[in-house]
Amino acid sequence: MGRARRSVGSRRAAHRRNLELGLLALAVAVCLAGWVSANLALRGTLPPGLLPFGGGLTGLTLALHLAVRRFAPYADPLILALAVLFTGFGLVLLDRLDYSYAIWHAAKGDWQKIPAAPSQVQWTVVATLAAVVLLIVVRHHRLLQKYVYLIMAGALILLAAPAFFPGDTLGAKRWIMVGGLSFEPDEFVKVAIAVFFAGYLTANRDALALTGRRVWGVNLPRGRNLGPVLAIWVISLLVLIFERDLGTSLIFFGVFVVMLYTATERTGWVLIGLLMAVVGAAVVGDLEPHVHGRVEGWLHPLDYYEPVHDPHLVSDQPAQALFGLGSGHLLGSGLGQGRPFLIGFAGRSDFIFTTIGEELGLTGTMAVLLLYGLFVQRGLRTAVAITDPFGKLLATGLSAAVALQVFVVVGGVSGLIPITGKALPFLAAGGSSLTANWLLTAILIKLSDAAGRAELEPAPVPLDAARGG
Repeated sequence: MGRARRSVGSRRAAHRRNLELGLLALAVAVCLAGWVSANLALRGTLPPGLLPFGGGLTGLTLALHLAVRRFAPYADPLILALAVLFTGFGLVLLDRLDYSYAIWHAAKGDWQKIPAAPSQVQWTVVATLAAVVLLIVVRHHRLLQKYVYLIMAGALILLAAPAFFPGDTLGAKRWIMVGGLSFEPDEFVKVAIAVFFAGYLTANRDALALTGRRVWGVNLPRGRNLGPVLAIWVISLLVLIFERDLGTSLIFFGVFVVMLYTATERTGWVLIGLLMAVVGAAVVGDLEPHVHGRVEGWLHPLDYYEPVHDPHLVSDQPAQALFGLGSGHLLGSGLGQGRPFLIGFAGRSDFIFTTIGEELGLTGTMAVLLLYGLFVQRGLRTAVAITDPFGKLLATGLSAAVALQVFVVVGGVSGLIPITGKALPFLAAGGSSLTANWLLTAILIKLSDAAGRAELEPAPVPLDAARGG
């Protein structure tokens, strides 16, 4: 009887993997169709290297699928398919922008004419192979729980390191630069802090769940338990002050508050977290010139076109982004038929979202946001289904990190919040961001495998019960 039950679970797991294979084939087909459409609009011909690129993307996708089939057979079939779709579509957008940047900046002779897609293809190979290695090495997600303090120590070192390097051309210090190579550690920090917070909150959730006074109908936490929150708040402010990186600070503190609420189910922690975030951002935004400039650009995006303006505080990018999004209307101009390259180099980083809005319109924009929402929902579904507290919190933290990063990028580009300069997950150019997001995806796949195994493989029946006694 036990073998029969296990065989049912194995058949269900095989069905998930077959469904995943079909979704992966659809994702690759959509990406290749988008590439063909963009090149027909730009060049009037099929894209050069269509067969090698299509074969390479298919080969990488198949390698990922086989790794999941072997090392995470019960995993959610949508997680990998969505990651492949985002990555492939990002390559399509970058190649489309490379063509226009090369023409637009040919006469200027500046570095913006250098293509970004070839480098992103190389990083795609590195990132997906890193994900495969993680799937093989991490046999179970609880292995990460043994090294939470070591992981956090490394994360804090990485988080602090950019403060000792020069800032980028826009003033933020997000990069570690050695020779001609650059590395953005905060992308990996968001994964590391989710692992650490999951381990810490699993061990201390009972103490943090205790309530203190009741104010206006809300149970606030005890004052003695505010220490960890204050420490994380101070670290996020230090990042904001010394590295002038608003996006990382928001994600760092936001993930902690979300995971703290998940662990304790106390709304008081959320209210305190929101209050501290607003107060900290307001103080630093008023005192730190770079962050103040971001806020001014958000409040007055059209000041760039005033006869007299401060070029150090005001950029044309927020206004150009609004123009691009507004010109997309409902269906957009079509891939390759817009002018998103007018935004400048940022069109291949956080402002790549405006390319979607301009050339695919509101329809394409909502489709992309819904797909991001689906990716986050599968992570949260995994958190609900998994049985151990560490896994629940880790799946929640990783999902929250993706959701918050999409929010700060899309919110900044659309004018909802100040621009943060963060990369849109999977889509924007950047090897650090792509690799970190693929490692995050691999961990989510491992977590969903554990959840699926608990769901599809029935618990063993006690011997006495099996005998009817």
